[in-house]
Amino acid sequence: MAATVARRAMEVSSSSPGSASEAELNAKVDQILSRHPAVGFAFGVVRNGELEFFRTHGVADMATMRPVTADTVFRIASITKTFTAIAVMQLWERGLVDLDAPANDYLRAFQLVPARPGFRPASVRHLMTHTAGLAEMVHPSRGLRYAFGESYALGESRPSLGEYYRGGLRVHVEPGTRFAYTDHSFATLGQIVADVSGEPIDMYFRKHIFGPLGMADTDLNRLDRVESRRATGYNMGPHGPRPVTDREWMTAAASSIYSTPKDMARYVAALLGGGANGHGSVLKPATLEMMFGAQYQPHPLVPGIGLAFSRFEIGGHLAVEHEGVLPGFNSDIFLAPHDGVGVMAFTNGARQAMFWLPAEASDMLRYLLGVPPDAIRTDVPQHPELWGEICGWYELEAGVSDTRIRSMVGLGVEVFVSRGSLVFRAMSPIPALLKGFRLHPDDVTDPYVFRVDASQFGMGTARILFSRDPRTGTMRMHLDLMPISLHRVRAGSGPQRGIAAAAGAVALVAAIAVRRRRARWTKGKATARG
Repeated sequence: MAATVARRAMEVSSSSPGSASEAELNAKVDQILSRHPAVGFAFGVVRNGELEFFRTHGVADMATMRPVTADTVFRIASITKTFTAIAVMQLWERGLVDLDAPANDYLRAFQLVPARPGFRPASVRHLMTHTAGLAEMVHPSRGLRYAFGESYALGESRPSLGEYYRGGLRVHVEPGTRFAYTDHSFATLGQIVADVSGEPIDMYFRKHIFGPLGMADTDLNRLDRVESRRATGYNMGPHGPRPVTDREWMTAAASSIYSTPKDMARYVAALLGGGANGHGSVLKPATLEMMFGAQYQPHPLVPGIGLAFSRFEIGGHLAVEHEGVLPGFNSDIFLAPHDGVGVMAFTNGARQAMFWLPAEASDMLRYLLGVPPDAIRTDVPQHPELWGEICGWYELEAGVSDTRIRSMVGLGVEVFVSRGSLVFRAMSPIPALLKGFRLHPDDVTDPYVFRVDASQFGMGTARILFSRDPRTGTMRMHLDLMPISLHRVRAGSGPQRGIAAAAGAVALVAAIAVRRRRARWTKGKATARG
């Protein structure tokens, strides 16, 4: 279907964003769609409380060929977490919640249970920064089931969170010591909102967030009155797009909002407007500024995470972001709050969109800010005298399951010297990660700061930093794309040991099989001679 431009989807301004004309922005969206085919796609730029540019492409449903519009209902997945965070901060503004108090002080339906004595209590702030020590999977026995067994068919009865967590949610590692992305942190925050306010989380959202911001077509539940405008999600397979059966999720406060580009533009306008848009207000400006501030940073040069929002630095401009991923749906909001401009993007069927959609949104925001792409520097000298302490095997810290990150780093990460340069590669099933990236020095004042070219993923460049743990002296690796860290392990105890063991096991099995075949062949010849 030919691409369409939807104008005046909301209060669409006739002026173009910054120095970029509508034709220039349309050309950039065309380039995105050329690189990344999508069944349906919506993209918008918000500035000064208005949707200044809006573009749609493709269809919301292939069976009816219904086009994507500003009123198409998408699942925004994990962007839901930012709404839950706003609900918590509303309670904080009213003095009903202390961010640094134990979360258990507010939970009635279940409790957070430390894996061993001596852990500090997991606080509300820990939950909002994914540092509470919770695992990605609550019931490991369901790990091979669809979505870890955490989704349910539409209309199927679901247990309460208290029942699902069996009265207690396990804290696996010391709260505040590491970042591990998990829906269960924000499902717990949703329970806190319900327990403290006395209102179910869906009702709280409608009354205190969606209603005040004029988001009439947004809800945590699937609304019958917008069913005719709901997008169908598709997975891109070898035979083309296949529809995804829509399901409901146990962790609703982390993942389940349905919304439209029109409503999301109003939400982005409020985030850029100090908590208010042309319809109403949900937070004080100082509260929102605190949410965008650094709450957890594993390294001073890693922007880290705020309260629910990921933080980035774009040419000296603060940017905050959140992505949404559910089967068949991907979404992203990427904002420069101090510059008053943001972008939003939604698709209901595109391959590997969880990688490229945030990168494309970031690139568009960079373009709107007039910031050129980060380039690999050639003016920073190498420091081979330090390579010995940097080279080695690096692993994620143990204790918390995190399949999203582990799918990227696999068994671990190796740093080694090849052709006179440092190289970084992950023992991952993703071929490009396994092939590796050259580490380019990126800071004349700090020889432990490098940059890699990740353009083959549509992700531009990314920084990788090294530092020593002040407690143990162990070398650590930090990624600025997300606040995770890996630590170097002793020689012979890293991924190579596992690889060697696996290779040895394969060789042993092969040797046994050959021996058994030879024995059967010898026995058969003897029988024939007899």
